[in-house]
Amino acid sequence: MALVSRLLTSPSYCRQVIFLTRTRCSSLASRSFLHAKHGKSNSVCSWRFLSSTSLRNAGLTTTETATKATKPKIKSEELRRLVGLAKSEKYRLTGGIGLLFVSSAITMAIPFALGKVIDIIYGANQESMVENLTNVSLILVGIFIFGAACNFGRTYLMGVSGQRITQALRRNVYAAIIKQEVAFFDKNKTGELINRLSADTSLVSQCVTSNISDGIRSSALVVAGVSMMFYMSPQLALVGLSIVPPVAGMAILYGRFVRKISKNVQDALAQATQVAEERIANVRTVRAFGQENREFARYDERIEHVLQLGYKEAKAKGIFFALTGLSGNAIIISVLYYGGMMVTESSLTAGQLSAFLLYAAYVTISLSGLSSCYSEMMKGLGASTRLWQLIDKRPDIPISGGSVIPAGQFEGSIRFRDLSFAYPTRSDAPIFNNLNLDVPAGSVTAIVGSSGSGKSTLAALLLRFYDPISGQVLVDGHSVTDLDPQWLRANIGTVSQEPSLFSCSIRENILYGANTPDSVSEEQIIQAAKEANAWSFIQQCPQGLDTIVGERGVLLSGGQRQRIAIARAIVKNPRILLLDEATSALDSESESLVQEALERVMKDRTVLTIAHRLSTIRKASQIAVLERGQVVELGSYETLMSIPNGVFKKLVERQTVGLLA
Repeated sequence: MALVSRLLTSPSYCRQVIFLTRTRCSSLASRSFLHAKHGKSNSVCSWRFLSSTSLRNAGLTTTETATKATKPKIKSEELRRLVGLAKSEKYRLTGGIGLLFVSSAITMAIPFALGKVIDIIYGANQESMVENLTNVSLILVGIFIFGAACNFGRTYLMGVSGQRITQALRRNVYAAIIKQEVAFFDKNKTGELINRLSADTSLVSQCVTSNISDGIRSSALVVAGVSMMFYMSPQLALVGLSIVPPVAGMAILYGRFVRKISKNVQDALAQATQVAEERIANVRTVRAFGQENREFARYDERIEHVLQLGYKEAKAKGIFFALTGLSGNAIIISVLYYGGMMVTESSLTAGQLSAFLLYAAYVTISLSGLSSCYSEMMKGLGASTRLWQLIDKRPDIPISGGSVIPAGQFEGSIRFRDLSFAYPTRSDAPIFNNLNLDVPAGSVTAIVGSSGSGKSTLAALLLRFYDPISGQVLVDGHSVTDLDPQWLRANIGTVSQEPSLFSCSIRENILYGANTPDSVSEEQIIQAAKEANAWSFIQQCPQGLDTIVGERGVLLSGGQRQRIAIARAIVKNPRILLLDEATSALDSESESLVQEALERVMKDRTVLTIAHRLSTIRKASQIAVLERGQVVELGSYETLMSIPNGVFKKLVERQTVGLLA
């Protein structure tokens, strides 16, 4: 009752209540800006270039960029897909919306009930006032408890639905990313993709659940409040609502601006995430070169742009909410003035004016909530545009599908025929030009050549990480483009110069090579480790096979990582083995152990070895020398060394002189 009295007698107090409630309703709209207020620098040019070019190179088009102010428009297809995310949670969301309408109805009954209470208090029949007041109060208490239960149910159902939608959306985005061809990852930064997977999915999920729920609630309150205002006094309602149309127009313009700013903020955050992820992953290099300050400045430069965009958003938000606040106060003042005149003329009772005033306050607050929901919806649409681009992008090279060679017929011969190739990111720099090379089944073929001649590229083409511009890569006479990529890679084992280990146990890293890890016994794992000369050091580890190797195997030495990689290849039991100079970066003791393990695993397999250290390929069946995009020499070690002024002979002599020097 004290609250109603103060609302009637103190317009300034009423304005404070409305302002505080409106501020609370709109706090969600300002969270993204508050998270962006940490950075100081004076350069944003490099971010603008990176943001536009990285997405353009990846085949992901941008609707707006930081340097091009285009007027964003809501596409019906985007909105349809956004709402379509809620289809899987339709029962929970329907229940939540049903509870929302119940709680909203209870909320909108409060002003009417309070008006009746005031009329009871100041009514003519004072004898029955206490009894009537007690009955009404008890009824209101019961209704309020029921409303609280409905609010709990609504919040819980919407929250659970939001988490489930986020999970499903992240699953779809991750599946779309992981299925892309290798060229896609050449063009896109890891940090950008992670930002899409984390920040953008959260924005979109929140847009579909919380924002739509709040929007429906605000809309219901506006409709109910306006209806009750007209029911109680059409003339006073017209006076109070005359300010609504211009406020609605401002909200639409503000929402469009927020959508553009939000998209640019997310792009800027993606760039900042990419810089942070890359530098943290390579922190040892940063520390070794003493570049901490430079890298801090580089990251600071990225988040400075986020801050500048936040300034723009804050300025627009300040103007918008100042105008809407002024409009709300104008409604209250006009209702108080004209309503007071009507009370003096006995056209309204004090209770009716109190109820009308509260309805006007609810409508004002709900309109502010609608504008906040609209701006948040625009942010969600901006984030969803990037997610749809990722989800809709079909990989140029599928991860599965195609023919397979029966196990009994698979021999493992390889042929590169009339091969021409250039990396998609460097299409003007061809690597191969009509290259031809035959690798007989069961043979060991070494690929040598100067740096940049395409040695490792041959392995990438065999694994079908890329497709050639022209020509074919044949396995047992079958083009790899016709074979199932998953089957092909399952039958090719790789041991690279810098083996990639995952931050898990030694056991899990070894089993990563198995097509069916559950079918590999403990004895088979130990046997693979022994054949790879890894069992001796594994036994010395604190937890043996269950020892965690750290991120990228950082807790192991280079030789230990190589031997784990060899054990992984042994467990895979491939017909074809690719060795990208697995010993070139090792000390002599580790090299001896790794070389011994490699010789064991190479038996009865087709081996393609990329040779940087030429002294390790004497036993190869044949050596192919690459130069100018072609195989210029082919033969055994002795044959190539006997060619006067031969390319291979010069490479060997150059390395020998370098070692002697």
